[in-house]
Amino acid sequence: MKKDVKYYDLYINGEWTKCTDGAYFPVENPANEEITGYAADAGSEDVERALDAATEAQSRWQALSPFQRASYLYDLMNKLEARREFFADLLCREQGKTYRDALGEVDDTIAYMKFAADSAGRIKGDILASPVPGRKMMIERVPYGVVLALCAWNYPLALVGRKLGPALVTGNTLIIKPHELTPLATAEFMNLVDEAGFPPGVVNLITGRGIQAGDQLARSPRTKLISLTGSVAAGQAVYKAASVNITGLILELGGKAPFIVLEDADLEKAAQAAVVSRFSNCGQVCICSDMIFVQESVKDEFTALLQAKVKEITVGDPLDPGTQMGPKASRGDVEKIDGIVQRSLSQGARALTGGKPLTEGAFSKGFWYPATILTDVKPDMDAAREETFGPILPVLGIKDFDEAVGLCNAGPYGLAAYLFTGNHSIIMEASGRLEVGTVFINQPIDGHTHGFHSGHKLSGLGGEDGEYGLEGYMQKRTLYMDLS
Repeated sequence: MKKDVKYYDLYINGEWTKCTDGAYFPVENPANEEITGYAADAGSEDVERALDAATEAQSRWQALSPFQRASYLYDLMNKLEARREFFADLLCREQGKTYRDALGEVDDTIAYMKFAADSAGRIKGDILASPVPGRKMMIERVPYGVVLALCAWNYPLALVGRKLGPALVTGNTLIIKPHELTPLATAEFMNLVDEAGFPPGVVNLITGRGIQAGDQLARSPRTKLISLTGSVAAGQAVYKAASVNITGLILELGGKAPFIVLEDADLEKAAQAAVVSRFSNCGQVCICSDMIFVQESVKDEFTALLQAKVKEITVGDPLDPGTQMGPKASRGDVEKIDGIVQRSLSQGARALTGGKPLTEGAFSKGFWYPATILTDVKPDMDAAREETFGPILPVLGIKDFDEAVGLCNAGPYGLAAYLFTGNHSIIMEASGRLEVGTVFINQPIDGHTHGFHSGHKLSGLGGEDGEYGLEGYMQKRTLYMDLS
């Protein structure tokens, strides 16, 4: 049954408000290209109103104790839990992930906020002795002020929770700018913010197409910290914009995570983990395995296991309980990854599965690409160099672990890597040699709210999650005190 199409306005200073020129833009369902809803297309005046509101509210919000601030988050979590199925359904229709994965995203959103709220009593500093009698030194952590949260389209709700929780509990106010492909779940989430009674201006929503609104927010001297999840290109643009005012940055960017399989690995376990780690959310996860490095002595055996498992993946309607992989988020994404595949095929690679868009029958509408394995891939081919961010998995043969490390570290990315081996010596040296922020050893893709998620090299700056992520939303201030 077709759902009613809603129009979503901006949320500024505790009120729903239309954008200055009254413009909206459509948001498509990637499974069938139907309009899921319309979002307000903010202009320059709207951005300034949001900055005014967040700036005005910040000192009063900071004046509350962390426990008072956390109480708002607990209320917000309860409201989201009560509407878990509603948000999961919207995520399917807006972003295209399966219903099971969408439920998981709602749960992750709650978990991110819960960790932040539970951390209210763990915001700490240091008291240091002074070399001068009667004096003390104290280092405390204080909020930045106004935080800009720029969220990617692959996890439109979870990324809001990931940034909102730590930003607010540490005393910052927030302006959220979701990606134009997926602004609706964030807009519905703001209804819950409103119901939870957050003081006006503490949380604000700006939606819009293009880069104008985000660039204006990033360049404003009133924005004190920017937390971006997005592509390397987006991170570079924000880095430049932030340089105008030396604005603080947390950048979680792209990656090209290698999945290293050595000859002594449990090949069955590794193949299953490779499928989960590549094709979850249609490959649209920044730390997904993006290429296989498998030792030549077991390459054929491992590739056969991988191929058999990939052929079992069911692609279809995200709301169908039997679906294991939904569509890509947009037509442009399909064209991008197909371009990588076709160029790689022309360079000598072979497609063992998939290899071209799905366009017939049930796939005549929507943005569909099948789970694709490419073999005979060489390090200089496009599939081995470019981040695909889709269901494409190139397989490269390697001589040994040293060669895998060399290939991994030679690239510009440093977000994640996977290693499957039974050799404990190699496991111990992996963390010291692989130039990435996260290493998965003998297990598939994972992540926990009390861990830490960060990228090295072009893959990011700072990080999110856990105690270290919480610290990223605070500055340090040193006090020298004469107590005599």
